Amino acid sequence: MPITLEQVIKDTEQALLQGDVFFGHGTDNAWDEAVYLTLGACGLSLDSSTDVLTTEVNETQQAVIQQWLVQRIDNRMPLAYLLGYTWFAGVQFAVAEEVIIPRSPMAELILTQFSPVLQCQPQRALDLCCGSGCIGIAMALQMDIAQVDMVDISAPAIALAEQNIAAYELQQRVKVYDASLYEGLPTDSRYDLIVSNPPYVDVNDFASMPQEFEHEPEMALVSGVDGLDLTATILAEAANWLSDDGLLVVEVGNSEVALQEQLPMVPFLWLDLSNGGNGIFALTAAQCRQWQEVFIVWQQDRLGA
Repeated sequence: MPITLEQVIKDTEQALLQGDVFFGHGTDNAWDEAVYLTLGACGLSLDSSTDVLTTEVNETQQAVIQQWLVQRIDNRMPLAYLLGYTWFAGVQFAVAEEVIIPRSPMAELILTQFSPVLQCQPQRALDLCCGSGCIGIAMALQMDIAQVDMVDISAPAIALAEQNIAAYELQQRVKVYDASLYEGLPTDSRYDLIVSNPPYVDVNDFASMPQEFEHEPEMALVSGVDGLDLTATILAEAANWLSDDGLLVVEVGNSEVALQEQLPMVPFLWLDLSNGGNGIFALTAAQCRQWQEVFIVWQQDRLGA
């Protein structure tokens, strides 16, 4: 008996609900996940019209859907890895295993031009711990930034970022460096905007995360006992790389609490996010210079120096 796409989506939704999977790598509910999984498995675009709901799903497509459901439910594989792509800040990005899946609330800030904290159009921007390159590439596309440098130490991430750069023919405007944070950047580089979504999960949160996160590289999630190891270095050196009127924006998620406890004297501006998410702060270049010695001492204390 023929089965329509609409019925398959409903059946897939029920399977996901019964499988008690975690939603958080592109969707936040079973229906949306079922729509994306079914359309993707059938080779249909996610922006297909509702007319496709009445089309018949053939046996080959049904087999792929079942294979993906096994991966999604039994193996807890995030859907984005099955699809091979996801969306971030209105832009489609290729994704691949061994690289963290784009999902930062930084997307909202990019689409609003980092308003109101960013006072002028940046000419040069830096994306630290770029992963797939989603933040840096989205800034180049959505904010028309002339030059964006991106940095990561993961070979799979760098390869994927370069793939995404090429997909949008941005090779002349966006460059990715194989380096640890600021190391490897041209020494005379100065940036009007530095952004980072670094690893920031603390060890306790990591131990309690859903199984889906086990498919992502641990080095892209965890940064020391309190999640702030990389953030400490970002803060300690930011003043050296920002232009006079530059801005630093960093996501630390739930490690916001630890950061404020350890540096209560620093006037971090915690940004409001209407689409959900938390733990993104901004500091001006002047503030980074003002507090640089504090940041350096804090970083060295953490390293036991």
